Amino acid sequence: MAETAPTQRPLIKRLMISIARWFDSTAGVNPAEKLAPRFELVRSIPFIGLHLMCLGVLWVGVSPVAVGVAAFMYFIRMFAITGFYTNRFWQFVFAVWGNTATQRGPLWWAAHHRHHHKFSDTEPDHHSPIIHTLYWSHMGWVSSASTYATDEQYVKDWLKFPELRLLNRFETVVPFLTGAAMFVLGWVLNTLWPHLGTSAMQMLIWGYFISTVVLFHGTCTINSLNHLMGRRRYETGDNSRNSLLLAFVTLGEGWHNNHHYYPNTARQGFYWWEIDITYYGLKLLSWLGIIHDLKPVAREVRERNHIDKRAPAGLAPTAVGDQA
Repeated sequence: MAETAPTQRPLIKRLMISIARWFDSTAGVNPAEKLAPRFELVRSIPFIGLHLMCLGVLWVGVSPVAVGVAAFMYFIRMFAITGFYTNRFWQFVFAVWGNTATQRGPLWWAAHHRHHHKFSDTEPDHHSPIIHTLYWSHMGWVSSASTYATDEQYVKDWLKFPELRLLNRFETVVPFLTGAAMFVLGWVLNTLWPHLGTSAMQMLIWGYFISTVVLFHGTCTINSLNHLMGRRRYETGDNSRNSLLLAFVTLGEGWHNNHHYYPNTARQGFYWWEIDITYYGLKLLSWLGIIHDLKPVAREVRERNHIDKRAPAGLAPTAVGDQA
């Protein structure tokens, strides 16, 4: 049976749907509709706006407190972009926390992550630099209508939570409130402690726009650069790699080959010298009883399937872990 050609919507309809999606991510979504993988300008206006607003630093200037808040916002939001188990209350708190990163809704993000693991570096993979260009794998795919909808078949376990579906649908509400909170914080600091040298607009630019853009590109390096640069310890069937530099930038996510080999654990730095700040934070939260089931990496799993320790042809072990 011949494959159905991608749908070409009328221009006006595409424009109206793209604008509506700035506020409601379900607007005009038809999961059965196959759309062409191409850049959508109107859909990308908020994304482009995030980057342009960073130029506001030329007017608002710099202060130690603003830069400090920006760094803090970067690190705590990068920390939220991971997976673990907890109760329903904390599950929602972490989902909101992660949504402040302005990287779409929690269900959309989880669905694409699982899709990537299933099809890593093959034709269906939306952001493989092996299949697509570096630009597309890094950020172009986010702008396309072809990757816009949340593929619910990959997040059936999360669909039973109406609060997560609501958060996923109105995905721009939390980012808007985050920006507003930064503005108010700057106003309060300027009013009560003017000697700090910050302001409402300066805090908005640094605390939200700059930290968000840096966070976005830090996260996207895992999709793009982490499949091109670094070392492959394990045979995983894809080109995922480990990179100390990217692990430092992303608080541990750069041990990407480890993650693709054994994705069932929140720990991505398998050895003591592989710095994994996110895992250290998660371990602390587990000691506090907030999260649980941080599955460890058993020694026999960690030492198996090394590329530099391959068995003779026909005897090589298979990769460990559920890649779906």
